[in-house]
Amino acid sequence: MINQERIKNLLLELVQIDSHSRKERDVAERIKKYCEEMGAQVEIDDAGSAVGGNSGNVIARFPGTIPGADSIMMSAHMDTVVPGEGVKPIIEGDIIRTDGTTVLGGDDKSGCAVVIEVIRCLQEQNIPHAPVEAIFSICEEVGLLGAKNVDVSKLKAKYGIVFDSDDPGFLFTKGPSSNHMEFKIHGLESHAGVAPEDGISAIKIAAEGLAAMTLGRIDEETTANIGLIQGGMATNIIPNLVVLQGEARSRSEQKLEAQTQHMKKCLEDAAAKYEVTVEGKITKASVEAHVERDYSSMDVPDSSHVVQLVIKAAARMGLDVKTMASGGGCDANVFNRKGIECANLGTGMRAIHTVKEWLDVKDMYTSAEMTLEIMKLNGELATS
Repeated sequence: MINQERIKNLLLELVQIDSHSRKERDVAERIKKYCEEMGAQVEIDDAGSAVGGNSGNVIARFPGTIPGADSIMMSAHMDTVVPGEGVKPIIEGDIIRTDGTTVLGGDDKSGCAVVIEVIRCLQEQNIPHAPVEAIFSICEEVGLLGAKNVDVSKLKAKYGIVFDSDDPGFLFTKGPSSNHMEFKIHGLESHAGVAPEDGISAIKIAAEGLAAMTLGRIDEETTANIGLIQGGMATNIIPNLVVLQGEARSRSEQKLEAQTQHMKKCLEDAAAKYEVTVEGKITKASVEAHVERDYSSMDVPDSSHVVQLVIKAAARMGLDVKTMASGGGCDANVFNRKGIECANLGTGMRAIHTVKEWLDVKDMYTSAEMTLEIMKLNGELATS
């Protein structure tokens, strides 16, 4: 059994430590301290230097009690989205919510709390278990940068669990690939009142291109969005530059490529209609496209060792866990690509990335109890 009061208090403690992406140092040091007190070999890697942050990933290695057992990984991320500084959690029965001015940070400090509590229980209750490699990552919220910079050659685990979703009754085993896009639309500046015919409005081109785009839910596997628009200098100047930033996601690489090209073509087609001649010089509108892979898809089969561990452990508790596909990415996408087979288990967080975020501690307790059972079962299988 887990200690419900202890894990709840740990969550409350962690969410009140500011840790925006690239500013995780304080919470990293706190987690490092707790892991060292439990006898782990702990390092903070150099991922912070690689991403321009003040802390790296916390990697804690806990020895097992079963000779020859394979290591298992548990992972959660330490950073939060904005606004996440000065969090004042409000407790209403089993619900912990924000005061409405910040996010709560249950995404993903509830995951951090689950990992720490489970390891404490393994040790206190003398439960036979495999070695544990716990990874508390940075910068998950800004492109999974912490996980991308984990040196997996230093890890022994080949499977594990990431704790970074909502309902513990669902295990996310499939997730999309994601492309980040930046489009620079080049027009020609001119005085809006004196010589508008001598200019090309980059804003008008952007508007026409966006109007032609299919965005939002494309199909059950694919989504797309333009989320940032920047451009223009003054109301009396024809704007010569607009920058759009967006994304496309899909569990199908073919659909992702098709959607990415569709968005690019819509803007290029809009720009192709515009050119002006000023003092004998021809200027044509143009689009400069930059596409970067944010992360690649994950697809863990139901027959995999880690999925079966979760399902069977849950069944021993009388719980029915269903595997599902997610529309978002998480560190599990990266770890799977790096050769560590893992799935994403929920911890009770809700309304994440909003100032209305809340968490049901009963779900967090369930997640922790289930994980403790997973570790027990994993240990039994290692000795069978």
